[in-house]
Amino acid sequence: MVRTPVRFVKIVLGVEPSRQQLLVLKALEEGKRRIAIRSGHGVGKSTLLAWVLLWWISTRPGAVIPCTAPTGHQLEDILWGEVVRWHKAMGEPLRSLLTVTKNSVRHKSAPQGWFAAARTSRRDNPEALQGFHGEHLAFLIDEASGVAEEVFEVAEGALSTPGALVILAGNPTRLDGTFYRAFHSEREHWATFHFPSHESPLVAPEYAIRMAARYGESSDIYRVRVEGEFPHCEADTLIALPLVEAAIERTARDKASSPLVYGVDVARFGDDETVILKRRGDHVLSIEALRGLDTMAVAGRIASSVRAEKPALIFVDVIGLGAGVADRLIELGLPVYQVNVARRASEPDRFDDLRSELWWRTREWLESGAPSLPPDEELAAQLTTIKYSLTSNGRVRVESKQERKKRGLASPDRGDALMMTFASPVAAMPRIEGGLESHKPFDR
Repeated sequence: MVRTPVRFVKIVLGVEPSRQQLLVLKALEEGKRRIAIRSGHGVGKSTLLAWVLLWWISTRPGAVIPCTAPTGHQLEDILWGEVVRWHKAMGEPLRSLLTVTKNSVRHKSAPQGWFAAARTSRRDNPEALQGFHGEHLAFLIDEASGVAEEVFEVAEGALSTPGALVILAGNPTRLDGTFYRAFHSEREHWATFHFPSHESPLVAPEYAIRMAARYGESSDIYRVRVEGEFPHCEADTLIALPLVEAAIERTARDKASSPLVYGVDVARFGDDETVILKRRGDHVLSIEALRGLDTMAVAGRIASSVRAEKPALIFVDVIGLGAGVADRLIELGLPVYQVNVARRASEPDRFDDLRSELWWRTREWLESGAPSLPPDEELAAQLTTIKYSLTSNGRVRVESKQERKKRGLASPDRGDALMMTFASPVAAMPRIEGGLESHKPFDR
């Protein structure tokens, strides 16, 4: 009978689940109703949630299935994309009984009382899982580690409804919250599963090899994205992964009144990137990574963008080839702020050099709880693999690019472009005859 989830997936959807997916489906057959899945990237957890949704709504009259995720992309493009895909794969007559839209699945016999609904979870709007009632409730929460705790607090009563199914799934990015507790202090209340990427037939073996070579097997980004383990957040790691994940998941607030700034890190060696990062207030708008361009081509690329966007400041790293880019932009009358991170910090009693100070400011900015970052895996990895130490006289010292490369990690070009944007408070630049005022290398 297709009422069991394993047979439903195999017969109605016509697919053979992976060993990892099968473990969860069998747990559902055994009557488990509180399930938590921590995984690496690409193991098919969103696919699994889509299967569960279609099974539950097809086999339980009056089923109500609230679904959520911390971002619209994760919920609408990924999870709901899987729902649409597998609804199309369903056999008849079950497929024709369901109507799928961009944010709901409804049973045609009772569309207002027999449905699944997609609602994005946000800290400033925590009612995503609130207000649902019914005999056959199922809460499906994708990337649960990123869902704000306020969402779980508001929905606590509904989640505790007798007989309700609750599935939490995601990369384990945070060391607190409901998802974390499901694997630790509250583990006895959950059926827990751990699915590393390298154990899934859905993930190419090259993925783990590439991630290890790029970031190191001991890095938090490897632990979370490949191993499906919670991050270490080691004492000498400058920026914890949960801070970066929270910024990626955070909805950017409209800061049109804030000045726009560019951070430009110019490649020194062939394997480095030239990065042009744009930030307006607490929102990183975009990251452009370039390879193989000479200094004049880079300057031309920036100048073209400046004419359209009119940034208040262009922060340029003037160590090495960046000096040539800065000189050309100054010749063009553009608002350049030259940054030499090897120079003295503005607070020399606290920081060993300017590089250390600017990276520390980046950390404090992320800790403020306001920033929004784009979903750029390279930036996230660079931010969370920077190490720091204290000198013998108690000053903060951030590792150099050379020290980082000795650890087998690439130059943090995207992270450096971001940290340079904190080299000076940003204000509208005074106009002078012949163009805009230029600023010399930051040094006090």
